[in-house]
Amino acid sequence: MATEIARLARSAFVEAQRDLSIQSREDADAIRVEALSEICKELEAEQDEIRSANRRDVEEASALAEQGQLSKQLVSRLDLFSKKGKWETMLQGVTDVARLPSPLDVCTWSNRLAGAHGDSGAMDLYRVTCPIGVLLCIFEARPEVIVNIASLAIKSGNAAILKGGKESKHTAAVLARCIARALAKSQLPKTLVQTVETREEIQTLLHEEKYIDLVIPRGSNALVKSIQREARMPVMGHADGLCAMYIHEDAVESMVIDTVLDSKLDYPSACNALETLLIHRKHLSSGLWTSLAEALLKANVRLHCDAVSLEALSCFRHNPSWSKLLVEAKPEDYDTEYLDLDLAVRVVDSVTEAVDHINAHGSGHTDVILTAPQTEKRLESTKHSAADIFTRSLSSSSVFVNASSRFADGFRYGFGTEVGISTGRTHARGPVGLDGLVIYKYILRAAGKGAQTASAFATGDEPRAWLHEPIADEN
Repeated sequence: MATEIARLARSAFVEAQRDLSIQSREDADAIRVEALSEICKELEAEQDEIRSANRRDVEEASALAEQGQLSKQLVSRLDLFSKKGKWETMLQGVTDVARLPSPLDVCTWSNRLAGAHGDSGAMDLYRVTCPIGVLLCIFEARPEVIVNIASLAIKSGNAAILKGGKESKHTAAVLARCIARALAKSQLPKTLVQTVETREEIQTLLHEEKYIDLVIPRGSNALVKSIQREARMPVMGHADGLCAMYIHEDAVESMVIDTVLDSKLDYPSACNALETLLIHRKHLSSGLWTSLAEALLKANVRLHCDAVSLEALSCFRHNPSWSKLLVEAKPEDYDTEYLDLDLAVRVVDSVTEAVDHINAHGSGHTDVILTAPQTEKRLESTKHSAADIFTRSLSSSSVFVNASSRFADGFRYGFGTEVGISTGRTHARGPVGLDGLVIYKYILRAAGKGAQTASAFATGDEPRAWLHEPIADEN
């Protein structure tokens, strides 16, 4: 069964590629946009059924969480309606993706390899964007990911096979039916987006490299590591969201407190939530650390402090409830993605020491420096500043200056939505939107009636010469 689903996905991808090739670039995109519009209509029409299914999933997951079989963080991610704006954001994501420029058939580079030579005309080489192919997307809890990935896959010309966690099975089933009905009303193949339900199907699909081109896992460290071990095709994603924030000596207290609180509290179970706080030693005496810690403790954040930062908070020991939230950090705390109201804290003496810590313990997801207020001119011209050193030294997929780590998100980046966040060092990095779901091919166009042969450049009385000159874009 799983192999047949993979085969159908490949056939749908090939069919769509073939049928849309007779359309103009604009008309082909209009067909994809029409399919996304149908998805929005179906979702809006079936909101009550989706809400009911999601409520059932949350209730069942909550019961398991009470028994210690599921984490509270996973239950939080599962709920599609309790967090204000979550449902509306999902729908808006589909609309935003539809409105984005098509990422397909775009010439990103062109070069004239050789000029005319006898009966042989010029040879021009173009690098043009194209879909990756069939995507296998595996995720936990978040049912909205089905809609996010389906939208991005359709707009970028890919096919997709989706597998959600069993804890979201009721919601996922309704969302999948909505997408299937929408595709059936469109000019695209109805099997362009499909879903599977069992781990056994995934085990089979991970070995179907003949049909599947890329795996995108989105979930826990254990899930991603397992997929990376098993897959016979490339895997794009991240295993950890171990985000760090460094507070430089010249940071402004009011900005620091608000930014740290947002990074940690806005959605503690998100992969872009703050997990490690690095504080310049100056702030132990400036009062900033005391004020920041007080704000965090009032929010019930457990602080895993190194000896120096813990000693600086001795004034809070008289408060029994806060005292319980102050613990001495263990070495493993700086390698932990808590996804909860816990924060590892360490004091450093410089921006370079902060960078060294992040390079040693971070996961390459999102890292932040809080420093003196920036201006547009300063962002462009100030070299060798703490912000400049921080952003140039780190190779994380997102590096921020004076902003919450929660901005590391496809919707907030203007991508419409995302299939996930990649910390890999190839192809796509950070929040992966449309551009991350296309690759490129080289198209060589030769003019003239004469044969174009490679040997002509090396033999004969007058060997043909290479030109290798840029030419104008031709999209």
